[in-house]
Amino acid sequence: MSFQQGLSGLNATSKSLDVIGNNIANANTYGAKISRAEFSDMYAAALNGAGVNNVGIGVNLAAVSQQFTQGNITTTGNAMDLAINGAGFFQVTDGVNPTMYSRNGQFKVDREGYIVNNEKLQLMGYPADGTGTIQPGLAQPLRLPTAGIAPKVTSDMEIEFNLDADSAVTAPASTVTPQIDFTNKKTYNNATSVTIYDSKGQDVALSYYYQKSANDTWNVYVTANGEPVHTDASGNPVAWQTLAFDNTTGKLSSPSPADALDLTIENELIITDPDTGAETSRIVVPLATTVDFSGATQYDQTFGVTNLTQNGYAAGQLTSIAIEADGIVLARYSNGQSKPAGQLELANFRNPQGLQPMGGNVWASTYASGDPVIGVPSEGNMGVIQSGALEESNIDLTGELVNMITAQRIYQANAQTIKTQDQVMQTLVNMR
Repeated sequence: MSFQQGLSGLNATSKSLDVIGNNIANANTYGAKISRAEFSDMYAAALNGAGVNNVGIGVNLAAVSQQFTQGNITTTGNAMDLAINGAGFFQVTDGVNPTMYSRNGQFKVDREGYIVNNEKLQLMGYPADGTGTIQPGLAQPLRLPTAGIAPKVTSDMEIEFNLDADSAVTAPASTVTPQIDFTNKKTYNNATSVTIYDSKGQDVALSYYYQKSANDTWNVYVTANGEPVHTDASGNPVAWQTLAFDNTTGKLSSPSPADALDLTIENELIITDPDTGAETSRIVVPLATTVDFSGATQYDQTFGVTNLTQNGYAAGQLTSIAIEADGIVLARYSNGQSKPAGQLELANFRNPQGLQPMGGNVWASTYASGDPVIGVPSEGNMGVIQSGALEESNIDLTGELVNMITAQRIYQANAQTIKTQDQVMQTLVNMR
């Protein structure tokens, strides 16, 4: 026994307590990974290792390794909190130093629109173009859009409905003018409405009126904001289309279901102010759209619309941001539309334990860790993103407290070996 053995034991145990203390301190740090002190024994050896003394001379701290096991995921309700469920690291940068890596998903939006963590490091990923198409390539700091979304003109409509085959004929004699009175329900059978949009995003309330003119034959009149779209020379409304149905199957026979029906609106529309009731005019940008009536039927059932869609929308302002499981950053707008604003890129390593801790919940790559393997969430070996959640540390607090007690006893035992050696030396010195 020598002082060297006890002294090395004291040093190693002191470092072990440092590791345990750091684990306990970070038990509540999101994304933190537990560290473990790993020791190796020491032996004296002669030249070329041909020693005969098999008694060890102490212990040495070989490494402090981190364990990159999955931590528990807890929900927070904050859409900018992100957790990786599975393998991978967030990539963050300060724009100067090499890219760093983190499992802590506590992100925020800074004054310039970048997604940053508490250390002001910017989250990296792929940007999206103006149409919402992701542009993969070299990852760069993700920046959220501030501008609204441009309007889209209605170019296609689809109407699926059934007209009651038993309905009475409501079309007046051909000598009567006008042929329809939109304020008198006796001059038509059914009506339905849809809002469409011109290229400026101005809404147009479009109404279809279905008037039975004969067995299996229906006239279709159209109004835009209450004004007839098609009129004769005298300004009286005229039918836009005449629908004919097969008297056996009840399906549309004319116009052909395969034909797209063109509808053009160029009217000056009258708008009523909902507060004052005053009427004002508004010029609608010439609006040409196609209407799909292929789903129209005439069965012995009451009138009903089963599908009524159009592909236009008004301009909208950004209202919220959501991040999908595949890392897509989805911008949502006040007009109900949404489009991608970017996509997160994750990185993984063959040897995560080779990463160098840099503080602030980030690591740096090293030669030991290997080069990063990059990819998007949910693809390959990459984990998925859970928005509104954070990954807790994987530190077992109970286990660390037990380890601390054990290390304390080992420290006391090593101190006792030094005390015993001292007593032996004292006995030798006192010999006469």
